[in-house]
Amino acid sequence: MLATAAQSLRDFLRQESAGGIVLMVAAVLALVLANSGAADAYFAVLATEIALTVGGSGIEKPALLWINDGLMALFFFLVGLEVKREVLTGQLSSWKQASLPLIAALGGIVLPALVFVAINWSSPENIDGWAIPAATDIAFALGILALLGKRVPVALKALLLAIAVIDDIAAIAIIAIFYTPGVELAMLGAAAIVLLVLSAFGRAKVGSSIPYVVLGIALWFFVLKSGVHATLAGVALAMTVPMVDRKGNQVLEHMEHALHSWVAFLVVPIFALANAGVSFDGVEPAALLAPLPLGIALGLIVGKQIGILGFAWVAVKSGFAQLPESINWPQVWGLSLIAGIGFTMSLFIGNLAFMDPDQIAAVKLGVLSGSLISAIAGVTILKLSAKRAA
Repeated sequence: MLATAAQSLRDFLRQESAGGIVLMVAAVLALVLANSGAADAYFAVLATEIALTVGGSGIEKPALLWINDGLMALFFFLVGLEVKREVLTGQLSSWKQASLPLIAALGGIVLPALVFVAINWSSPENIDGWAIPAATDIAFALGILALLGKRVPVALKALLLAIAVIDDIAAIAIIAIFYTPGVELAMLGAAAIVLLVLSAFGRAKVGSSIPYVVLGIALWFFVLKSGVHATLAGVALAMTVPMVDRKGNQVLEHMEHALHSWVAFLVVPIFALANAGVSFDGVEPAALLAPLPLGIALGLIVGKQIGILGFAWVAVKSGFAQLPESINWPQVWGLSLIAGIGFTMSLFIGNLAFMDPDQIAAVKLGVLSGSLISAIAGVTILKLSAKRAA
């Protein structure tokens, strides 16, 4: 059992790291397109209206929202599967394993939000963005760690993974509670009925993926129409998938492995390509010092660093948690900086928090600058800590 879990963790880290590198390439490509002669075509494609109608009822959205509301539902479905597995059988299945990442993640959520609010206190129009720097992009972060190779112990990658999973749980709760402006009760009721049917399939340990796919699409449609953000349908669907079927075959793990490559190498890079493109035309360096981008950047760089490292240190010194033997404090410091790479989830929350194009552009500036500085600083600290250990 332990050997299987360890192999699954190694496979996940290897694939997630490779996906992070593809994600970096997609982000750079988006910036190039947004600041080249192809900029008008790039933004026009994202604004293209796409309609899907069945029997007189349907959905019409610009391409950008089909990506953010539709494709990203698959990302959140995978996140839900990962969270369920980690809680039941993985890093979060016992207090001994979960205590350190849980307390560290709490600091990495609270402190960035406080930094953002402190900087934007006199700009109430920006306060809705408080959750933007609280997120960690696991694919991007593990992709950065992959570039360091064996200088980063597997235990440190596992700790980062556990912290990022808890971050994702918090982000999902934040989206559900704070970024759902209104609810259409009839559609929400229809979604609840579909979810009950899915839960019945899960309790019956139905192993076929067909009912989960078909009913999952219906669940996504009803959640979208209800006013709750559609990507949460992916998380709800994941919670109904059983660990094993009636014959003892792995169901959740099989779905996770089948979906992982598609999400890591297609869904998330497409999201980055669509959302990371910010035009620097007419943007002065002083724009980074405006409250909104500055609050996000410092939340990622300073808030994550102090929150994760500080809470972890207090937890270990007070006896609430234990630091793995193969990890030292300089490496935890480097990890806390790497966790400041917000990117995918930060951009996603930014799109929910603001409608004003100028604010969204400012969000992108803050997320990109904060994530870049966090990555460079984190890599530097981890390289120095590896030399010191050697």
